[in-house]
Amino acid sequence: MYTQDHQQLIDHLRQYEITSVAMESTGSYWQPLFNALQEAGFDVLLVSGSQTKNVQGRKTDVINCLWIQRFHSLGLLSGSFLLSDTLQELRTYYYHRHHLIEQQAAYIHKIQKALRLMNSRLDVAIRDITGKSGLAIIEAILAGTAIRMS
Repeated sequence: MYTQDHQQLIDHLRQYEITSVAMESTGSYWQPLFNALQEAGFDVLLVSGSQTKNVQGRKTDVINCLWIQRFHSLGLLSGSFLLSDTLQELRTYYYHRHHLIEQQAAYIHKIQKALRLMNSRLDVAIRDITGKSGLAIIEAILAGTAIRMS
């Protein structure tokens, strides 16, 4: 769904004086619509798919929506735990930092592999090849400077 579709849905819900919406969390697809509904002032209940997966019969998106609507109108659904905006932002930073650290480790391993292919085991001689000494040696290698080891 795009922003225009979200607005059309919000207008449709308002036309029928709907104030509370339940929706299933599937992947990350629910997030933009969830945010749009909340910003529009709706009471939005985010439900885990595990609460509706045991519905009998043939499952389609339409049947699933009808079940969620029925369960919600009867008060049988409980909302998922959602982080506050501040905690969500911190979580995003944490996962981004974690990703950068993983990428850094992968690139360090690529550097070590390249050095091994050049018959140089700098990682054995120096504990941290990305430290001051390691980078100085790598820069010297890249510059073509002869390095004497004694």
